[in-house]
Amino acid sequence: MTVSPNFAIGIDIGGTNSEYGIVNHRGEILMKGRIRTDGYDTVEPYIDELYENLSPIINTYHNQGNVVGIGVGAPNANFYKGIIEYAPNLRWKGVVHLSKLISEKFDLPCLITNDANAAAMGEMIYGAARGLKDFVMLTLGTGMGSGIVCNGQLVYGLDGYAGELGHTIIIRNGRKHWKTDLRGSLESYVSATGVKLTAIEMLQNSNEPSSMRNLELNEIDSKSIYECAILGDGMAIEVFRFTGQILGEAMANFVMATSPEAIILFGGVIKAGDLFLQPAREHLELNVLPMYKNKVKIIFSELNEADAAILGASTLVWDMPHMKKVSASL
Repeated sequence: MTVSPNFAIGIDIGGTNSEYGIVNHRGEILMKGRIRTDGYDTVEPYIDELYENLSPIINTYHNQGNVVGIGVGAPNANFYKGIIEYAPNLRWKGVVHLSKLISEKFDLPCLITNDANAAAMGEMIYGAARGLKDFVMLTLGTGMGSGIVCNGQLVYGLDGYAGELGHTIIIRNGRKHWKTDLRGSLESYVSATGVKLTAIEMLQNSNEPSSMRNLELNEIDSKSIYECAILGDGMAIEVFRFTGQILGEAMANFVMATSPEAIILFGGVIKAGDLFLQPAREHLELNVLPMYKNKVKIIFSELNEADAAILGASTLVWDMPHMKKVSASL
């Protein structure tokens, strides 16, 4: 097989930082870097800064082959329109025509997608979902993202916003979400933020002894709760059991909606391992119809957490029409 001389740029835009890198067809990140996202009130100076940092990399790899495009994963990104719409964790307000602005600045084609969709694509090409045509990707970090793949295709829906599973309502009149004001949404329970809120609620609503009571409020997070749990703290263990139950019940709904071969979990929360995975599996199986039982694998991501977003974004480039023709000829 001929080794492709083409390179892609992958950019992951987060609320605080943006990670970028240059990626080859094997999924190897050859060079990467970071700039602040939150230092700019408008997108134009942010793109100028991105250009300043990426230009030397582009020039270096243009000498070895072709840098053929830019893929971007970003919150509230619309694949069809190339825009970011009203992202709650970005300082750029309203509608941002990101794809057009980046393409004009760099003189390269640019595609953007939701950051969790990018993670799903990265997993499908380079990670645990290789060879799978039907799966659901759940990213459990500070918030919760998701991507749905059916018949080998990422599901975008009518307007590009399909797959917001974190904002589906799992508990009627439940916890109020800190950004959306929705009550009982999945993200407000199974994200790292949700785990923290569950721990605080349990501490406030019970007199049960717990080593978590030795922590200041601002010290309570999913990592410190896990540390208490592995030392045998009953309340900390219950935080993760409860989180797993909620996740399992939600996954049962997703299974009956799309009948996936696997559900792939990614993000910091999964470091709790069986503390929440075991109840998640149990409650998934308890809440599906018989024809779905014991068919769906729950798999942890195989991608390095620090690199997954860049890899996922870069896959957009290989899916560009002109690159499909190149890939077919290799």
